[in-house]
Amino acid sequence: MKKFFIAFLAVYIAIESPAQKYQGGLIDKTIAVVGAEYITLSDLESQVQTMKAQGMASDRNMRCEILEQMLQSKLFLMQARVDSLTVNHEMVQAELTQRIDNVRTALGGDEMVAEYFGKPVYKLRQEWSAQLEEMSLTQQEQQQIASAIPELTPYDVKSYLDTIDVSVLPEIPAKYQMSQICVYPDRDAAKLAIKEKLLDLRARIINGEKFATMARLYSEDPGSARKGGELGMASRSIFWPEFSDAAMALKPGMISQIVETPDGFHIIEVLDKKGDMFNARHILLKPRYTVEDREKAFARLDSIRTAIDTSGITFELAARFYSEDPATRTNSGQMADPNTGSAYFDMDQIKPQDYMAVKDLKIGEISRPVESVDNEGRDGNTVYKIIRLDRIVPAHVATFENDYTELYNNVRSIKQQEALVQFVARKIKETYIVIDPLFADCNFKEEGWAGKIRAD
Repeated sequence: MKKFFIAFLAVYIAIESPAQKYQGGLIDKTIAVVGAEYITLSDLESQVQTMKAQGMASDRNMRCEILEQMLQSKLFLMQARVDSLTVNHEMVQAELTQRIDNVRTALGGDEMVAEYFGKPVYKLRQEWSAQLEEMSLTQQEQQQIASAIPELTPYDVKSYLDTIDVSVLPEIPAKYQMSQICVYPDRDAAKLAIKEKLLDLRARIINGEKFATMARLYSEDPGSARKGGELGMASRSIFWPEFSDAAMALKPGMISQIVETPDGFHIIEVLDKKGDMFNARHILLKPRYTVEDREKAFARLDSIRTAIDTSGITFELAARFYSEDPATRTNSGQMADPNTGSAYFDMDQIKPQDYMAVKDLKIGEISRPVESVDNEGRDGNTVYKIIRLDRIVPAHVATFENDYTELYNNVRSIKQQEALVQFVARKIKETYIVIDPLFADCNFKEEGWAGKIRAD
């Protein structure tokens, strides 16, 4: 008890008196005390700076929102320590690496990061590591509170639905179930043609033509082509590993051999390297297919479609025998949403080319051949396909009879959120909390915080 009182007194003195100066000429001080935890003005501004460095707008409302999030986190953190939860160090290191790399890339290197934050990267790494360790404990505590909600029975779900207005029931969007048979063009021939073109461009550059000019004229990466192919100083972790490995192996001014990534084929010129960061130019070319490729694939798909219509072969058997897409061939052609794994697609999750092929079909009908893309790389590879429309579930307001799973998940999510809100409200009443009057005008979501603002 005596140790707690001494610790509390030290924290209380900190909130009353300023400490050291920090970036921007402002005086750092403790702006909130939550039990034995405290939040400083520099902690808050560090969070604001990080969000600004990642492109988010900053205003007073942002500071109020961030402060409330930090206050809530302290309540969960205190309970996590009471519950003896342990830090997920693997998650912390992964998140820390991503955050550091994102900021270094956004600002242009370690020197610019140090200038922006007023401290070296190693210091930021230490501070952010501590923050992320606290975040790990906070998230685990939130998950523990949420998972403590008893499993819901159908009676629980029905009872909850009976207490709410029908207008707040979730809208279930229209869903499509589809199957496909895919044929790829001759990718080897297309890759060979692209490699020959890149080798020609590389030879022209080595013989004196400017890489930047070639990139503006020929590169198929629109973001960098207008800048002469230049990518800017960035961490190697944000690129495909094949690209980063090739770039890091080059000395500034050297031109790489052809590098293949899921985006296509590149040649690279490194401009500068610092540690695990580099600035490079590149020219990206993607395999392109001819009218003959398309016509050949369409003719094959038409013959498969005709065989299904006239020869008694089922679509499922044809998909297993003829389709060149391994993901759907083994599943008799049935397509799955790559984001959810579900056999049902929301309309806005269907590729535009695929939707145009099926939008006028009746259930069970098969589309004409269409050119589309697969799910590989950022933009997908060209593929030709026929699509069967298996089922449409029209858009509708969720009902207990037809959408129990969606309603169960929705109600459980609401119950979990209510439990977290109740935890915060209860802990605000039970915990010693002082908030600096600097934030007296904040419109906090949880009303209890307002009563914790210290009077001048």
